[in-house]
Amino acid sequence: MTMRLYDTARAEIVAFEPGELVTLYSCGITPYDAAHLGHAQVYLTFDILQRRLRDLGHDTRCVRNVTDVDDDILRKARERGVHYLDLAAEEIARFDRDMAALGLLPAYSEPRATSAIPEILTLIGAVLESGHAYQSGGAVYFDVTTFPDFGKVSHFDRDTMLAMAAEHGGNPGDPNKRNPLDFVLWQPSLPDEPAWESRWGPGRPGWHIECSALALRDLGKTVDVHGGGRDLVFPHHECETAQSESATGAPFVRHWLHIGLVGLDGTKMSKSLGNLVFVGDLLPVHEPMVVRLALLSHHYRHDWQWSASDLDDATSRLEAWRRAQSAVGEGPDTANAGSDRGLEAVRSFLDDDLDTPGALVALDEVASAGRSVAQGAALLGITL
Repeated sequence: MTMRLYDTARAEIVAFEPGELVTLYSCGITPYDAAHLGHAQVYLTFDILQRRLRDLGHDTRCVRNVTDVDDDILRKARERGVHYLDLAAEEIARFDRDMAALGLLPAYSEPRATSAIPEILTLIGAVLESGHAYQSGGAVYFDVTTFPDFGKVSHFDRDTMLAMAAEHGGNPGDPNKRNPLDFVLWQPSLPDEPAWESRWGPGRPGWHIECSALALRDLGKTVDVHGGGRDLVFPHHECETAQSESATGAPFVRHWLHIGLVGLDGTKMSKSLGNLVFVGDLLPVHEPMVVRLALLSHHYRHDWQWSASDLDDATSRLEAWRRAQSAVGEGPDTANAGSDRGLEAVRSFLDDDLDTPGALVALDEVASAGRSVAQGAALLGITL
């Protein structure tokens, strides 16, 4: 069976048939606070995709960036009275501990935005030289009117784009812009912010150019799979596409993978709202495999609401699987047939748009029949 995945840009589930090496880029954290369940759901989705691709015989390279310089981390460092890189180091260490506890495969690379300033400057220069950007008010802006395909990832109309740009820091009212949807590539730094020298004056990069530079540097002109939370479709991924393709002339992404948002009490989990459930707060109380199972019980593409009952259900499920495994180990029947049946069911469900809830139910049925679920659980990253 060919793997099929939903592609945001094509707005449909399509065949996913990559080459021997599959390159993936997952937008990572801005390290000014701990990782919450929304973050975990994103990185777990990429983890499951990689596990199935490796199971199919592919090599995978997944780059997960760290946005260690932007408005949010600088604001938080200012509030706490610490250096922004010290804040980043503290939160990155905490994030890495949490993700390792959940059993995520190590990233191929986890580059920081500040590691790519030379590449960012070179990329901005290429965008300018290609006629897709302009200087104004000490900053460099991308001119969206020069990219006819602007909007091809999100398919949003102009009014929706303007509203979302305002919501996500795009500052459509900036008087230095020719067009409200133009976005910053390079900007002057405030007096207490870090600054790097450039041909356009001292300053720091815009948010979108950081990911483009890192993806192009670590994975090449075209990435097989790129994505993150659904809230990144616009403006972040739309802008990444425009500036990257304007500079290279090559398709930036073959397949866009976006993950639904996790809510609490009817509202999306958000650092700005403070309605967060942190992975690090759950792990001392619940076994990591329970937390992983709780997340896998929700389809990656759907928005959903977190509830403590998710942990209760995951605990019961894990206990049932382990009881079945113990019974198999003690009896004369090694249950290899059952194990194979569970593994093949998991493979089939993962090939159908990463249907982890369906895979879990299939393993429940195998366990209920007194058969081993070890192989299927292992493909989902679950240790029994």
